[in-house]
Amino acid sequence: MTKVRSMLLIFIIIISMTSVVNTAYGHSLFNSAEKFYGGYRVQVATTPEFPQIDEPSQFLIRVTDADFEEVDSFTIGIRIFYNDQQVNAIPPTTIQNGHWDIDYVWKNQGNHIVYVDLYDMDGTKGILTYTFNMGTQSPFGVIFIIAITIGALTFAVVIGYIYLPKIFKRSKS
Repeated sequence: MTKVRSMLLIFIIIISMTSVVNTAYGHSLFNSAEKFYGGYRVQVATTPEFPQIDEPSQFLIRVTDADFEEVDSFTIGIRIFYNDQQVNAIPPTTIQNGHWDIDYVWKNQGNHIVYVDLYDMDGTKGILTYTFNMGTQSPFGVIFIIAITIGALTFAVVIGYIYLPKIFKRSKS
């Protein structure tokens, strides 16, 4: 009976591992967003997810149409604001595929407002402007690490409180 139970448990574990290996789920980056406006959808993200000050990072930008197909060619400009003051601008650039990765170095810590301007898109007049909030050096990263550390230490103390008296009792006998 024990062998049958063991074989059943091993079989369940192998089946579970197989499904885990074959299934992959992407997650949206924390510092990412998308907006749909004027018949076009613009997605932005940064790599790393929370850029560090004065270290290279990347803007990842993707432009699709209403059917979520990447636009073949578009002209885009970016304006970056911090505390209601423009701190940088990337001049209008024509991109030949549906996405654009651009290197960027953040100079200020905190929340930035990023305006992405699409120029002369088919079926529109003028400039389509998309507004995004992008952050740098999230304080939640430190809080998260501290919370995990406190949780692990609390777990260790509880386990020690439960098992150490039993170990000391055995050693005395």
